[in-house]
Amino acid sequence: MSDSDAAVAAAERETRPAAEQSNQPVPLDCCGGLNNVDYSKMDLVPIEEFIRHINFHDPNLSIAVIAIIFNPIFWNVVARWEHRTRGLSRLFGGPYVACCGLGLVIILLNVFRSHSMTVVMKTQARWELMERTDVFYVGISLIVMGTVLVVSSFLALGFTGTFLGDYFGILMDEKVTGFPFSIVENPMYWGSTANYLGLALIGASPVGLVLTAIVALAYKVAIRFEGVVLFV
Repeated sequence: MSDSDAAVAAAERETRPAAEQSNQPVPLDCCGGLNNVDYSKMDLVPIEEFIRHINFHDPNLSIAVIAIIFNPIFWNVVARWEHRTRGLSRLFGGPYVACCGLGLVIILLNVFRSHSMTVVMKTQARWELMERTDVFYVGISLIVMGTVLVVSSFLALGFTGTFLGDYFGILMDEKVTGFPFSIVENPMYWGSTANYLGLALIGASPVGLVLTAIVALAYKVAIRFEGVVLFV
């Protein structure tokens, strides 16, 4: 090797990071985003184990998913149709009776959704990793919290306020800003989601976690849909 080649090699060694010179793996930049994550070194065993406990071919799972997605679509479409046409009010002879009728249908649909989700959680496999005392008590806490949000929201809004009375022209005197609306928006939705998550944790049910995620996504879409300015 000539003197010039040796000088170039020495300069390259000096400019290389110390970790590279010692043949050690170069640590990834944590602030560089997901592009710097080495996915090849991820431990996928927990994910594979989680998925292994879910029977995606179960017809009861399909029924539960359909019920979860259908419910918010149904009540939003019907409520907006009522707002445009007053069809339900004419059919039932007045807005209050029509709102109560729609509210009862929504309650029955939600009961069916809860039943279908419970059937799937009971019939599909439990995950031993979730069968822990601390997970159980977290589930209990979520159910208590969710129930408080749902009940307090109903008491604050009343029946017609809860079940889309504004679409029937039944408006409240002023916007409700007290508890639980003072701590979270859409407490009825998120309280219901917390209840389902709590049931999944108590039942050590992986499929319950998946169904709860679908519930949260369906509610998120419904909130965006309901947030579109409608009343003039």
